[in-house]
Amino acid sequence: MVRIAGIDLNLSKRIDIALTKVYGIGRSNAQKILKSADVLGHKRTKDLNEEEVSRIQKIVDSIKVEGDLRREVADNIKRLKEIGSYRGMRHSRNLPSRGQRTRSNARTKRGKRVTIGAIKKEIAQKMGIAVPTEETEKIKQNN
Repeated sequence: MVRIAGIDLNLSKRIDIALTKVYGIGRSNAQKILKSADVLGHKRTKDLNEEEVSRIQKIVDSIKVEGDLRREVADNIKRLKEIGSYRGMRHSRNLPSRGQRTRSNARTKRGKRVTIGAIKKEIAQKMGIAVPTEETEKIKQNN
């Protein structure tokens, strides 16, 4: 079993694909890591010897990945919320923060659609949403 940055890599996958399981390493980063470690990307993870694994491990340790990177991202979002920036407000309201439209899309962020229909007066009064006042009753009688 090959373990890099606290993550068990899939033994049957190519090493350039298996490295992407580590948070913070994508396809391009994986290729750069393998090139600097002098390991062929088309090799399967199970075919790596101990020396190659240790070279990859040493390079990955020099990069900010997994827990450190997750903590940094969370701190950045927390800072945006604390200073009251627009992006921070969007994060706190669980809405897209990079300018996407939300009228028709953003289902991933906003969740399942909830249909809001007309509510009868009696139900609204029970829920305390709209309690009719004397002014509204007078307006209704005049119309």
